[in-house]
Amino acid sequence: MDWQAILTLCTLTGVLGTLALTRISADLVLLAALAVLLISGVLAPAEALVGFGNPGVITIAILYVVAGGLKETGAVQWLARHLLGQPRSIQGAQLRMLAPTSLISAFMNNTAVVAMFIPAIQDWAQRLGISASKLLLPLSYATILGGTCTLIGTSTNLVVDGMLQTELGISLGLFELAWVGVPLLVVGGTFLVLVGHRLLPDHGSLSEELEKVREYGVEMQVIPSGQLVGKTVAEAGLRALQHGYLAEIERGDSLITSVAPDRTLQADDRLYFVGAPECASELRRIQGLQPAHGNVGKLELKNHQRCLVEVVLGPDFTALEQSVRDSRFRTRFNAVVLSISRNGKRVNSKLGDVVFKVGDTLLLEASEQFVEQYRYRRDFLLVSALNDSTPPDFHKAPRALAILAGLVLLSATGTLSILEASFLAAGAMLVTGCLTATRARRSVDYPILVVIAASFALGKAMTATGAAQWLAGGMLDLGTVSPWLALAMVYLFTALFTELITNNAAAVLMFPVAIAVAEQLGVSVMPFAIAVMFAASASFITPLGYQTNLMVFGPGRYRFTDYVKIGLPMAGIAAVVSVGLIPLIWTF
Repeated sequence: MDWQAILTLCTLTGVLGTLALTRISADLVLLAALAVLLISGVLAPAEALVGFGNPGVITIAILYVVAGGLKETGAVQWLARHLLGQPRSIQGAQLRMLAPTSLISAFMNNTAVVAMFIPAIQDWAQRLGISASKLLLPLSYATILGGTCTLIGTSTNLVVDGMLQTELGISLGLFELAWVGVPLLVVGGTFLVLVGHRLLPDHGSLSEELEKVREYGVEMQVIPSGQLVGKTVAEAGLRALQHGYLAEIERGDSLITSVAPDRTLQADDRLYFVGAPECASELRRIQGLQPAHGNVGKLELKNHQRCLVEVVLGPDFTALEQSVRDSRFRTRFNAVVLSISRNGKRVNSKLGDVVFKVGDTLLLEASEQFVEQYRYRRDFLLVSALNDSTPPDFHKAPRALAILAGLVLLSATGTLSILEASFLAAGAMLVTGCLTATRARRSVDYPILVVIAASFALGKAMTATGAAQWLAGGMLDLGTVSPWLALAMVYLFTALFTELITNNAAAVLMFPVAIAVAEQLGVSVMPFAIAVMFAASASFITPLGYQTNLMVFGPGRYRFTDYVKIGLPMAGIAAVVSVGLIPLIWTF
C-alpha cells in the first residue's frame, strides 16, 4: 500500500473521529478532507470536485425547491388534517399516523415531513389524550422507512444512484427499491404498532415553557366564515401550542378568562395568547384565525410576502412617547405592530394605547425586505426576522400536491428522468406561485449539499488509491466468506457508520468498499450498492444518526436510552429484512 492510500485512510479516520467526537459541522470537516486530498496531490481538481456535478446531488438540490413549495402552501398540514382522523387507542393512532407520513416521505424529503408534522402530531395527541412521546419517535421512524420505498424518498438513495451512474453507468427506476422498501415498511410498521407502544416512554405532554426574555401578548380573531367556528378550543388545536397558550377570549362585551378546553369558539371571537415571538408565527399557520388588528389587512402585501420581525426601539426612534395609534407606524414603515414587550414582559395595556419607550421590543408583521431596508436605520437598535414565519397559502395546497403527483408520474413512467422531472416540478412551483424565487433559494439546504458533494472526493480517493480494495480484502480475509455473508458485513459496517456520522457521508464512504468487495468475490455489484442504500438510512438507535431522530428529541422529551430500547429491535428488523430480500431481487 503506497503513501497515497495511507494518507487517504488517515484522512478517512480523521473525518470519522471528528464527526463522531466533536461538534464541528460536517460540511467543514468534509471540505477540509477534500482540501487535504487535493493539495497533497492524491486527487486532481476534476476528481476532487466531481461530487458537485453529480446528477444525484443536483437532483437533491432541485427537490429541496419542490419540498419548499409543499411547505409554503401547507400541503402536508392540509393532508394531515384530512388523514389523521379520530382513533380510539394508541395502536390506532400510530397506525393512522404511520400510513400517511410514510407515504408522503416516499416522495418528499423526510426532514421537511417531520418538521411539518411535529406540531400537527402534538396537537392531535393532545386532543386524543395520548402522550406525544408515544407518537413522535414512530413519526421519525415512519419517514425513514417510507423514504426507502422510492428513489427520491431520501437523499441517500439519490446519492448512491448518482454514484452508480457515474462509476458504472447504471440508473435505478423510481419504484425499483420498493421491492425491499415496501416489505421493510410493512414489517417495521407492524412492529411499531403491535410492540412499539410498550417500548416507547410516556413522558406526558411538553409543558409550556415560554422564553421570558421576549414574552408577548398576541391577539387573533376567529374568521366568521372559517372552519374554527363551532369547534372547541381543543378541537381547534389551541391547547397544544409549542410557544404560547390561550389566556382569554373576548366575546362582544364579555371577557372569558381561564379558558377551558371544551369552550366553543364563535365567529369574531378575539383570542388573547401569551407566549414567545414564535407563538405568533405558529398561530398564523392555523386556518380559521387572522390577526385581530385591522391594520394588518391594510398592508399592501400579499400573504406569502409577509413575515414576522422583531425590532428594538432606539433613542432616535421618531415616535418615542407617542402611542401606537398616534404614531402612524404602518404608514411610516409599511409594517403593523402585533405586540410589544418591555423589560422582557408583555405590556398589558390595549395595544393602540401603548406609548413607545426606548428599549421596547416590537413584534411586527412586515414585508420580507423590511430587515434589509431598516437594519441600519437609527430608529431601531436591532432588527431580526423570525424564521419560517410566513403563513402558508392553503388555497394553493392542492396545486402543489398536483405538481408532486406530476413529478412522480413522469419519472415513474420513464417519460423523463428523475432529474428532468424534478427541474420541471420546481419550475412549476415557481410559475404557479406556490413558491417565490427568494424562498426557493432559502429552501435549499446548502450545508447538506456541500457534505454530500465533498464526500465524493473521499470516496474517489479510496477507489483511486486502492484503499477501498485494501479494506475489502481485509473484510474477506476473515475466512471463507460467501457473498451473502459479505453483504451482511457491508450492511452492518454502513449501519454502524450512519449511527456515528451523517447518513449521506456513510453511504459515500462505504460505496467504494462495497464495490471492491463485489469485484473481489467476482459477483454483481448491485446487491452491495443497494445494501449501502438501505443500511445508510437505517438509523434508529441514536438521536444523532439521522436528522429526523434529533428533531423529535426535544418535543417528545426523550432520553438517549429511549432510542436504544426501541431502536435496537428496529435496526435488527431492518437488517434481517434488507439482507434477506436484496439478493433475491438483485442476484449475485
